[in-house]
Amino acid sequence: LQNDHKALMKQVEEALHQLHAREKEKHAKDEAEALAEAMSQNQSLPQAFAKVNTVTPGSPASVSGLQVDDEIVEFGSVNVNNFQNMQNIATVVQHSEGRPLSVTVIRSGKKVHVGLTPKRWAGKGLLGCNIIPLQR
Repeated sequence: LQNDHKALMKQVEEALHQLHAREKEKHAKDEAEALAEAMSQNQSLPQAFAKVNTVTPGSPASVSGLQVDDEIVEFGSVNVNNFQNMQNIATVVQHSEGRPLSVTVIRSGKKVHVGLTPKRWAGKGLLGCNIIPLQR
């Protein structure tokens, strides 16, 4: 009877080891897939059409968190598909004075959303930053 019990417990132990080994393999595979998916999403960053080349300290742009070298993907309703020239951005800024604008930028390889409210301030313009078109 003791021998039967020992043999049975040994079978149970082996089955448990196999079960946990399979679970560990599955977990490692799932992690690898998740990492690969994250990498592929990183590759598919939207295309930028303009770039911030100066930000004046204390300006609405500075307060909102906009930084030099941010590449603009979306500026309110303006995006890479409907952007013709800098007048598009100027028009959006003038029509949005005092109202928050959603601005999406690419900063060091990551997509960042910034809430920018164009308004009158001590300096020049409504934003206090300089934006240049990107030549693609």
